[in-house]
Amino acid sequence: MIVCHCKVVSDRDVAAAIADGARTVRQICGASGAGRDCGGCVFSLKRLLCEHGAVLGAVSPVPEAEGAAC
Repeated sequence: MIVCHCKVVSDRDVAAAIADGARTVRQICGASGAGRDCGGCVFSLKRLLCEHGAVLGAVSPVPEAEGAAC
């Protein structure tokens, strides 16, 4: 699924960035290029971060996902 239409970033790209150590939306944006133009994908990035953070929770907390509707 395409998460960022401006830079054509998929949910797999986001998952790969998280697997490579991205733990904030800013880090995902830096690694994937998502969120740099219109910003319309930021909520989707937060959701994916929250979902993957739940899996990685024992490894490292996801500070930007706190309070998000997981």
